[in-house]
Amino acid sequence: MKRIFILFLPICFISCAVTKEIIDKPIIFDEERTALTLEYMSDRYGLEQDTPEIEPKMIVLHWTVIPTFEGSFDVFNDPKIAGWREYVQTISGLNVSAHYLVNRDGTIYRLMPETTMARHVIGLNHCAIGVENVGGTEELPLTKAQLKANIWLVDYLKSNYDIDYLIGHYEYTNFVGHELWLEKDNNYRTEKTDPGEDFMKKVRKASKRLNFKPIPNNNISYEE
Repeated sequence: MKRIFILFLPICFISCAVTKEIIDKPIIFDEERTALTLEYMSDRYGLEQDTPEIEPKMIVLHWTVIPTFEGSFDVFNDPKIAGWREYVQTISGLNVSAHYLVNRDGTIYRLMPETTMARHVIGLNHCAIGVENVGGTEELPLTKAQLKANIWLVDYLKSNYDIDYLIGHYEYTNFVGHELWLEKDNNYRTEKTDPGEDFMKKVRKASKRLNFKPIPNNNISYEE
């Protein structure tokens, strides 16, 4: 009788997790921007606060539709909104901004603290961390490096804050009527498509283990 020896070899799984660096590159947040932010919180949300602090409950992913990091940063840097953004300017003089800006090579820049309000999503700024991605046009679609960086950043933010929701900017109107929705003006909406459904689908798939809450099902047809 032949003896058959089966050799069991342990299989070692080597973690491929990459530790990314967050580079701090703060936008101007002086007394003027602080005052404009507090005014926005009061006028749009009915929140009367001494400081523009927020308790993050969601992450909102965006694209800038601007081809360069420098151009994207410059748009967010000034405290006051640019004059060419006429409709948004009529609502508030506070400039748009975000907490993070991801360059096309995947480098992550932090523009402001996650617990300070940025103006990046109607109705939800008071509880949302904004992540902008350079590009997003047909000629300059978001890159694989940006996708990986967003997935890593979502994981990082979830591990540091009690985040319930992960959404793309185009999905924000699903929260109209939700307890987190605070915008007073029923007519203040703008249409958005960022950061693209395919990009969001890939980020969500990679972040499934984080168990974010499902987005509310809202039949309202307008978007920001």
